[in-house]
Amino acid sequence: MNHFMRLLSVIIVLLFVGCKSSDIKTMPTANVVTYNADYTIAFGSCNKQNVTNLLWAPILEHQPSVWIWGGDNVYSDTDNMVKLKADYDKQLSDPNYQKLIASAKILGTWDDHDYGLSDGGEAFYKKKESQEEFLDFMGVSKTDARRNREGVYDSETINLDKGSIKIIVLDTRYFRSELTEDKASEKRYKPNEYGKGTVLGTAQWKWLEDELKTSDADFNIIVSSIQLLSNEHGFETWGNFPHEVARLESLIVDSKAKGVLILSGDRHISEFSSTDVEGLAYPLVDFTSSGLTHAYSKFSGESNAYRIGSVISEISFGVLHFNFETKEIEMEMRGENNIKLNELSQKY
Repeated sequence: MNHFMRLLSVIIVLLFVGCKSSDIKTMPTANVVTYNADYTIAFGSCNKQNVTNLLWAPILEHQPSVWIWGGDNVYSDTDNMVKLKADYDKQLSDPNYQKLIASAKILGTWDDHDYGLSDGGEAFYKKKESQEEFLDFMGVSKTDARRNREGVYDSETINLDKGSIKIIVLDTRYFRSELTEDKASEKRYKPNEYGKGTVLGTAQWKWLEDELKTSDADFNIIVSSIQLLSNEHGFETWGNFPHEVARLESLIVDSKAKGVLILSGDRHISEFSSTDVEGLAYPLVDFTSSGLTHAYSKFSGESNAYRIGSVISEISFGVLHFNFETKEIEMEMRGENNIKLNELSQKY
């Protein structure tokens, strides 16, 4: 009998240990997937400087070579440059962001809340002064071309042994024409009359044309603070200027630039959008990543004919893993504790 009881006890212990091991294996993991990647870029948008950012540590785990700000890098909404500088300084003082500055190249653009005026465009009267504060925050040299021209648009080519990546950062604020209010529905805005208004302005369009047509990079990443493809929600989007969407798509085709991908922010949700453009050998993807400190947690759905997969309505950041041999970008949305929330792979 004693022998039987001892045997039963051993069986119970083994069963208990086995169950515990199974539970551990089935728990969500936050492990960083190691891709056969030649280069890693991370990006994000919508960051309140007075709210603890829980994502800097997970971002650092990916060891990105480049961090791209997608806009609303701080929330200031002011024409007071003393306040704007203080808000930028508050963000700069974050210890984890300082670690990112020390380990990665920092690039990016602004959106409305760091520009200074909610939904603001060309009419914002303090945009020149605001541009100087933005460039200071980004650590841009006093001799950089952006110090002597209107708009924060810029490009940088990353040259590697296996290939190159060109990052083209657009300014969708400084030159953007007035929006048309939608007074016939609950939406905020509706598309302008076709051909009326601009997102980029004359000088920036010419610059972008040159950047794409002269690019021999294997991948060309275009950063736009507002979404390019999703156009039904009634907020800010390139879709409020449909002729500008058509112009950009035509330029991408005509330029013959390789591996073009759009990165966007602004919406406080993250999603993948994709469309087939005539003359383009691959789908044009718009990867929206938003936001870093706050998200549209009450999101209940909205139409987007271009959407791939589900919408992420919790804090998140984007990661891009580049593979030059396969001409592929592995895209991920990552959240708190580095949990992978969504992914998309695109070959070019």
